[in-house]
Amino acid sequence: MKGSIARYLLSRLVLMLLVTGVLLAQFGLLWLDHSLRQYTGQQLQQQAQSLLFSLIRDEDNELVVNLRHHDARYLQPFSGQYFIIRINDEEFRSRSLWDFPWPSQQPAQGQLFAGPAQQQLLSYQARYRLDDSEVLVTVAEDYQPLLERFQRLRIRGLAGGALALLVIGLLQWWLIRRALKPLEQARQQLRELESGQRRQLTGQVPEEMQPLVRQVNHLLAHIDEQLKRSRSAAGNLGHALKTPLAVLNSLLARPELQQQPGLAQLLQEQLQMIEQRIDRELSRARMAGEQHGGLLFVCDEEIPALLQLLQQIHGSHVRFDYQAQAGLRLPFDRDDLLELLGNLLDNAGKWAAGQVRLRLSVSTRQLLLTVEDDGPGIGPGQRRQLVQRGRRADEQTPGHGLGLAIVQDIVNALHGQLELQDSELGGLLVSVRLPLAGPHRSQN
Repeated sequence: MKGSIARYLLSRLVLMLLVTGVLLAQFGLLWLDHSLRQYTGQQLQQQAQSLLFSLIRDEDNELVVNLRHHDARYLQPFSGQYFIIRINDEEFRSRSLWDFPWPSQQPAQGQLFAGPAQQQLLSYQARYRLDDSEVLVTVAEDYQPLLERFQRLRIRGLAGGALALLVIGLLQWWLIRRALKPLEQARQQLRELESGQRRQLTGQVPEEMQPLVRQVNHLLAHIDEQLKRSRSAAGNLGHALKTPLAVLNSLLARPELQQQPGLAQLLQEQLQMIEQRIDRELSRARMAGEQHGGLLFVCDEEIPALLQLLQQIHGSHVRFDYQAQAGLRLPFDRDDLLELLGNLLDNAGKWAAGQVRLRLSVSTRQLLLTVEDDGPGIGPGQRRQLVQRGRRADEQTPGHGLGLAIVQDIVNALHGQLELQDSELGGLLVSVRLPLAGPHRSQN
């Protein structure tokens, strides 16, 4: 199932309510119409019996109809109240029928048929036996007023049903939103987990979601444990190699190698390459878990301390400037961002004549970080080579290219972009763009 669960449930419930409402309304209207016709038929039956009792004998001992005490509407043309009485071969018609020709075939019980003045008639017919005479009494009544009332009732019922459906739909929408609120809370927790604001999901969820939360927390704990083991193993390996490398570096000062300067220089270069490779792979191993269980990077706390440390390293002749919006908090692993900034600022401090500038700005779901210096800069032909291979622009200034290569690894791990440009200060400008996965401003 794709799309919103809330919309899916609401649409299905509304459809079910609509179909159920239409069916109930249709059956209700049919039942009401049947009941009205049945009730009218009972009234017509009573009228037929009343007309039967109105038969009297005249002076010639013939049966005639006496309407003296009957409904006056029988005497008013097209009044809507009609009768026909057949006694043997003689027929008596109510004056209200006037000259309207009665259907030759009696309509079925409860069936409407056309009467005078476009009326819809409902009739009742019964046979009786009086003495030696056979009496056929047919009475009819205009059903049109009841049809009109029935139509008005139907319209009101449909309007009321539509209003009730709207109210029920809104109520169902509210109930669905309330029922799915734990999912929204879980989604918010996942965002906080991604941004490093929490390490696990809370178990305060409905019973149906508890297995999912337990599995997610178990997976997070497993990933964190694997990450710790990986970092520990890489660190142990790196430290284990440091001692043999230190021994090899010390051998470069032996007289035997001093007598062969070419071999000593080649050995020194290879040892430096091994050290750079170890440092870079250790950095990659530390970033293997990209933000799992990380903490927010609070710029106002971390950057001033970092700049103070760099100021001590590079001396007072290099000024480090820092510009960022107040209260900026970034959803990145603290160690990753410290290593990224440390490498960039350290490289800039090595090459700067007197100024290094750091700027951080947040735009639409993106962090822009720039570090620039007033040093000699790097030519366009060397920039890509520096980043990709970790080589140094100046072999006498160690670590420059390696630092940029480590920065490139961190940027790639964070799905960002790294660019080298000319700075307005005259040196190199390094810009880093990182997508933001979570909230980046402190909440007051």
